[in-house]
Amino acid sequence: MNIKVLVAVHKNYAMPSDPMYLPVFVGKDLHPDVNDTFQGDNTGDNISKKNAHYNELTALYWGWKNLPDVDALGLVHYRRYFSLHHDKDLSKVLSTAEAENLLKDHDIILPKQRNYFIETNESHYLHVHEHEPLEVTREVINKKYPAYAKSFETVMKRTKAHYFNMMIMKKQPLDEYCTWLFDVLGEVEKRIDYSNYTPYEQRVFGFLSELLLDTWLGCHPEYRTVDVNYVFMEKQNWLLKGGKFLKRKIMGHGEH
Repeated sequence: MNIKVLVAVHKNYAMPSDPMYLPVFVGKDLHPDVNDTFQGDNTGDNISKKNAHYNELTALYWGWKNLPDVDALGLVHYRRYFSLHHDKDLSKVLSTAEAENLLKDHDIILPKQRNYFIETNESHYLHVHEHEPLEVTREVINKKYPAYAKSFETVMKRTKAHYFNMMIMKKQPLDEYCTWLFDVLGEVEKRIDYSNYTPYEQRVFGFLSELLLDTWLGCHPEYRTVDVNYVFMEKQNWLLKGGKFLKRKIMGHGEH
């Protein structure tokens, strides 16, 4: 089985040795001189110039458009990988053999869901990000893809979701998902002015897509999914992250 898992990266960094993984330097058109080792996201059909707004999705778009011979395509991050273990070790991330085994009985591999417990996906988004893009996304789905409206609202009301834009999909669901996703985001992009957002908030389409994955999945029960553990390769200050989470919950967007 020909599986490629793209590793979205924006600087020089250690990579897994398993040939299934393909490091893709995102935003290569914006930073042409930073790295000449990794595959750039600016060849063939690409949206590399939009990386500041689409985040790791520029790698996903590149792989979708330029790797037509794969049986399955995935996306992970240079610091976050699927793993059947809990070790922060590049040699123990999901292997080709493990991925092939999972895809024997499933069509899509997803990261374990992140649960916010005390707030919904919608309230969390609104506490952290600009509000307009989410409302415009709702409008776009209601108008152009009304069959997905119920699933969108279900995801908004849940406290957990498959975050991080991580997945490994067989070719057919990947093509269907990417066609839908980039069309929805493209419509939202036409309708909002994010030029005055902070640099962080200008990554808006990468943030929105984290909620759109589960929206799309909710309308495609024909595809069999499996949730897999993921590991973050660097140390995390959970006390600091928890403090910021509670501050946003109390003080709202813009007060962090």
